[in-house]
Amino acid sequence: MIIGIDIGGSTTKIVGYDGEKIVSPLMVKASDPKTSAYGAFGKFLLENGLELADIEKIMVTGVGSSFLPETIYQIETHKVDEITSIGMGGRFLSGLDRAAVVSMGTGTAVIGVDETGIRHIGGTGLGGGTVIGVCDKLIGVRDINHIVDLAEQGNLRQVDLTIGDISSTDVSNMTDAITASNFGKVSDLASHADLAMGVLNMVFQTIGIVSALAGRSCGLDRIVLTGNLSKVRLAPKVFSDVETLYNVRFLIPENADFATAIGAAISGK
Repeated sequence: MIIGIDIGGSTTKIVGYDGEKIVSPLMVKASDPKTSAYGAFGKFLLENGLELADIEKIMVTGVGSSFLPETIYQIETHKVDEITSIGMGGRFLSGLDRAAVVSMGTGTAVIGVDETGIRHIGGTGLGGGTVIGVCDKLIGVRDINHIVDLAEQGNLRQVDLTIGDISSTDVSNMTDAITASNFGKVSDLASHADLAMGVLNMVFQTIGIVSALAGRSCGLDRIVLTGNLSKVRLAPKVFSDVETLYNVRFLIPENADFATAIGAAISGK
């Protein structure tokens, strides 16, 4: 079995690849790169009843991979460029040979995948780190699960200025419900739930628009969403609105949050 490990800014993810399918994706909190990588590896072996001899090689990627030694437990270990890992993981999970693969982690990267190869085509500093940091200062909540739970009870009308607020008719292909200004109409009575919804909506909209424009600039209208934020329950609705505006199609495949680790693992074949 080949092991793929993605050491990110806040989490470390590990998967196995047996040449055909992905095995037992696991996630641990990333305190420091070495501790989280070794901890994830040990947990993976334990939960799958594996021995060190069962592992052919280890493929590591992500911002923390540079802190790891050249070999882990004397097993052949290779470091994989993160852009390559994101692109390969998105292509594997989606089954698409041509797409823009978006990695929504602490920040966001947009990777182009087509017949010419895999390359970085854009991105934005907005991502999960933005959601946590802004919500911490705005409403005093840092846990992403609590933020999402709050947001699902929120009313965006208490926060965002919409086309309907400033025009009596649709503008271009934008209906009255489309955002004209994020946080452009924050009510004095806006609740913590309303504000959490506003933050998530702003981040998802920005990522969606940046991804759509980056993809279209390269002739790519299929956009594969990966990373931790892709699993937030509110994501499909926001990205669906962006689809209509920019004539692209977003896809969130199974195990999208493990795409980079998966890309690293399959690159070892």
